[in-house]
Amino acid sequence: MPIKTTPRNRWRNAVNDVMLSLTAVCAFLTVSALFTILGYLLYNGGKSVDLNFFTKLPLAPGQDGGGMANAIVGSATIVILASVIGLPIGFFAGIYLAEFSPKKFGFLIRYTADLLNGVPSIIIGIFAWTVVVRPFHQFSALAGSLALSLMLIPITARGTEQFLLEVPRTMREGALALGAPMWVTIMTVIVPAARKGIMTSMILGVARISGETAPLLFTALGNQFWADGLMQPTASLPAMIFTHATAPYDDWHRQAWAAGLVLLGLVFVANITARMIVSRGASLPK
Repeated sequence: MPIKTTPRNRWRNAVNDVMLSLTAVCAFLTVSALFTILGYLLYNGGKSVDLNFFTKLPLAPGQDGGGMANAIVGSATIVILASVIGLPIGFFAGIYLAEFSPKKFGFLIRYTADLLNGVPSIIIGIFAWTVVVRPFHQFSALAGSLALSLMLIPITARGTEQFLLEVPRTMREGALALGAPMWVTIMTVIVPAARKGIMTSMILGVARISGETAPLLFTALGNQFWADGLMQPTASLPAMIFTHATAPYDDWHRQAWAAGLVLLGLVFVANITARMIVSRGASLPK
């Protein structure tokens, strides 16, 4: 016998169809925005991405050719140094939050980390300029790395804490019951069990700071040539994109699009790497 459709069921089906359509439209708009940005970058920047872009220094306005080799190397230097500073601090802070922190003090640290995550990056840049650049009267790659590390620490700390808390308590109790000290339990049992999630949060954190511009404008500043060391003004892709995009020269605009395409490609690689780590297994061993 056919099922009778009551007015209440018809109303539920109608609401379900409307909400399903709305979610589909929102998903389409989200994907469309991403592909629109990619399309603009590929169309405007793809023409300027060649071997010279990765191996040559910037040229004066009006001269064809040139590249952003110094900005690529500078960005890599700043981000790597920021990772060396920020990742260990955030990692051990996450361990403390998950395993040792008292309730009230832990709440204070978590609240501070979440608040620091929400601070606009330009404020981080002003702070780093005040405490690092101004006292030494010198823009530098080191100052830029310190600014970016301040953004990376809370991301890593909260990600590490979250994945450590997902490790079953029985694993802790089993290691402690065998006589292992707490620090041995953490480093040989708990952290390895959550390593995939921790690595994912670290990679995504590094990808986020790689595209930050405002802190570098206040700290590393920029350089049209190769930097002599960490204590010298250093070029970076985000800062070069800003300076070239706001300049009144068409050839600089093309290079800004190309730099944006390269930077977005690096972020995509980091995100894909994180997804691959997650897809190869959950954060907890089976």
